[in-house]
Amino acid sequence: MLRHIVSNEIFTILLVLGLIIVAIAKLISPKRFDDFILVLGNDKYLKIYSRDQKFFDNFDALLFANLVLSLSVFCFIIYKKITETSDISGNTMFKLTFSIGVFILIKILIERLIGSLFEIDKLVDQYLFQKTSFKNYLGLLLLPINALLLYSFQPTLPLIYGVISLLLIVNILGLISSFKTHQSLIKNNIFYFILYLCALEITPYVILYKVFIAN
Repeated sequence: MLRHIVSNEIFTILLVLGLIIVAIAKLISPKRFDDFILVLGNDKYLKIYSRDQKFFDNFDALLFANLVLSLSVFCFIIYKKITETSDISGNTMFKLTFSIGVFILIKILIERLIGSLFEIDKLVDQYLFQKTSFKNYLGLLLLPINALLLYSFQPTLPLIYGVISLLLIVNILGLISSFKTHQSLIKNNIFYFILYLCALEITPYVILYKVFIAN
């Protein structure tokens, strides 16, 4: 029982930290945050803020930090259900969070590099902005979902699959939105864009899947 309480304390800290980070993002850019909340059903945010995107943006960085924290908690919820583990150390949680953050950042940097090599920098930059925006939106969705799974509902496999399906749907909607917005650019660079998708949108996750299955 004592170990279970310690584990919950770790998750409580991460959830509160995520809420604080989101609150700071809203505080520094209230108008942008309000537009961001509606990104799922309105492309206003994507059209306005993609024009002023920077290599490092404080608003995106804060939401990205929340995404990493929220994904880490959700990944352990899944791991806990599959392995029936009731405890996790702070060190293990830190390694998991750090690994997720590094994986996403490296992937983004490689995508920018590939975009430069294919000479489709503009297309890739805009595509990455939209994709990152929807992934950050997933981080917001995971905050209440994680809290409910940890403290209100008993996580079951059907429930976890339902949450994963919801996240996939949101991610697919983001991809569709990106394709619609930049369909003319994509058509003009369709061969390179397909190579880009295969190399950086499919292959990394196939490799991760095989690594986990092997272990």
